[in-house]
Amino acid sequence: MGTASERSKLPPTWEDMVVHTLLNLGRSGLAALALSAVLAGTSVTAATAGGWRLEEGVSAPSYAVAEPASSNLNIDVVALVCEEAGTERGLQLQLYLSGPGPLLPNGASPQRLKETARAEISIDGQAFPADILFAADRVVLADSRRQRAPVLSEPLIEAMQAGKTMLLRFDLVGERPGAAAALDGEATIDLRAGAGSQAVAAVRRCAEPAGDHVASASVASH
Repeated sequence: MGTASERSKLPPTWEDMVVHTLLNLGRSGLAALALSAVLAGTSVTAATAGGWRLEEGVSAPSYAVAEPASSNLNIDVVALVCEEAGTERGLQLQLYLSGPGPLLPNGASPQRLKETARAEISIDGQAFPADILFAADRVVLADSRRQRAPVLSEPLIEAMQAGKTMLLRFDLVGERPGAAAALDGEATIDLRAGAGSQAVAAVRRCAEPAGDHVASASVASH
């Protein structure tokens, strides 16, 4: 087993990274829990057929889901989710995997997962560097913080709502000694498919301050 000091020098395992990230996520994850329950009882194809689909049976959807149009990663579903961010709310991109994880290119060994994995969200050529947060049943992507909680920035959300194609790009697998870091995973999301921009706008309203909800309802009634 080795001494404590020796063990501290070892690279973190996938489980270590999960625990560390769950601590960082704090109070977020309530909408994700509901989404997990829905996906657990529904096939991915049924849940996402036809592109973006909003949470059903509610007047104020807290998430929208879609299946990647193409991918070389073990991603089943991409979700835009409204989550708690301290005393406020914010949006996250959450990736639900086809297996227990970690997120990797198809065929890659979990032992090759980088400690310094990185991600980029590109929308119609506009790139947003993003943090990767590994949770037990999903991967969270965010490019900003709100009260220390990981969220998507307003410019990125606006680009999603107005855009056509979103590429999720990753550098996940360790390179051979001497080789330069390179992106090795990519998933393509059709932002216009299904409910498209309307889905993004609906989930976005979930994260608006309460006063903005009242104003939006007032405008809609006229």
